[in-house]
Amino acid sequence: MKPERPRPARPPRRAPADKPRPANKVASKPSGKPVAKPAENAPAPGTPQRIAKLLARAGIASRRDIERMIEDGRIALNGVTLTTPATLLVDLANVTVDGNPVAEPEAARLFLFHKPGGCLTTARDPKERRTIYDILPKNLPRLQPVGRLDMNTEGLLLLTTDGELKRALELPANAVERKYRVRVYGRVEQSALEALSEGVEIEGVRYGPILADMERRTGANGWLSMTLKEGKNREVRRVAEHLGLEVTRLIRTAYGPFNLGDSEPGEVAEVTPHELAKLQKQLKK
Repeated sequence: MKPERPRPARPPRRAPADKPRPANKVASKPSGKPVAKPAENAPAPGTPQRIAKLLARAGIASRRDIERMIEDGRIALNGVTLTTPATLLVDLANVTVDGNPVAEPEAARLFLFHKPGGCLTTARDPKERRTIYDILPKNLPRLQPVGRLDMNTEGLLLLTTDGELKRALELPANAVERKYRVRVYGRVEQSALEALSEGVEIEGVRYGPILADMERRTGANGWLSMTLKEGKNREVRRVAEHLGLEVTRLIRTAYGPFNLGDSEPGEVAEVTPHELAKLQKQLKK
């Protein structure tokens, strides 16, 4: 993933996108841990925190999933099953999940993954369909996806070891930009696209401001660019359908400061500690 000027938009078989920021490609062998510990968002040592937050930072699961795990009796402290996610701890000493000790969280790590179409953003699927974890290299640490891309959506998917970083990147209040290129079938006026900048309500769901533009049109087919900051479930597809358009291809080209670039589907790269520290500082503001 080498830096390069963005290519002009055109409707080729494989859509171009912006270049990524510098990142370390994941080789067939582990490349080691980051040499820096970007912890701008971390509280002072010894500060009591809710157990769900500590476990999320350790990469066990999201806060919401951890609360469900506590309800299911899967988490214990000193051998006693916990019954409330409001438990305050200074560390994860003597905490177990499914009977297994939990290691203290290490420095957060963040990866850029070029998700191909035809795979699910989930750890397991009851129908045994292919997931991103069937594609990712086996030498990676335990990773959680930042948001989701549906099965047929391609492009940039962020993966992290840190549940708190995941949450910060997903929170609508942090207004992290997501950029997409959308191939559509149908016709729409530019004025209708511009109106999306005020937000839109569809079937009782309110979507925030969206910057949309028609990049190129050939007959009834065209490529749209769309930038949004919420990332609600299937937001791009639902907004396009609301405009009377059929989405025939959807590619996420950027998430926050990171771009898809000219990476190949299935390729994964690690964000450098310097870039990660800068991101965490921005999220803290």
